Amino acid sequence: MPKIGMEPVRRKALVDAALRVIGDQGTLSVTMSDIARTAGVSPALAHHYFGSKEQLLIATIRSLLGKLREDAVSALKAAATPREKVGALIRISFRADQFAPETVAAWLAFYSEAQRSEEVRRLLVIYARRLRSNLLASLKALCPADDAERLAEGAAAMIDGLYIRQSLKSAPISIEASIALTEDYVNAHLRARNSEDCPSPRV
Repeated sequence: MPKIGMEPVRRKALVDAALRVIGDQGTLSVTMSDIARTAGVSPALAHHYFGSKEQLLIATIRSLLGKLREDAVSALKAAATPREKVGALIRISFRADQFAPETVAAWLAFYSEAQRSEEVRRLLVIYARRLRSNLLASLKALCPADDAERLAEGAAAMIDGLYIRQSLKSAPISIEASIALTEDYVNAHLRARNSEDCPSPRV
């Protein structure tokens, strides 16, 4: 029987192990035994806490999204102006822990699984909407609503695209370069919008 009070500890260990195993193998075609062994528990205990591998994988995605949300909330609270809030969201999206090789591989595996799993797709849609919404909330204070909508979409697309580039070992982009490219995109379109001779931003 599981020890009383150990459930949160064991559940976190299994989620962390799932992330490592998925990242190492680059696929969700891992077994509960693989994950349990990495976590240092028995497969039976893993099934006791999560019921199935699918539920453990969902918990792993939720854990990644939860960490991103916590980081974003903290960063937004610390930022004083709308433009600082946009910059904070960009930096949070490229935190070093998000660029760990196993984390990048796991995200790619989850995106692939979203083509088959409605639940995984739903969670990734929530992430995309949250990022866009957070960017839009601050950008609306910097430019008209229509322009802010397009700029939020473009910035979110850049963040996702640059992140995916990390999986291309032959063409990696550093964290600093990823932040700089996204900031340059935002700054260029804000300057263009504020100039009478330049068109509003287009994505």
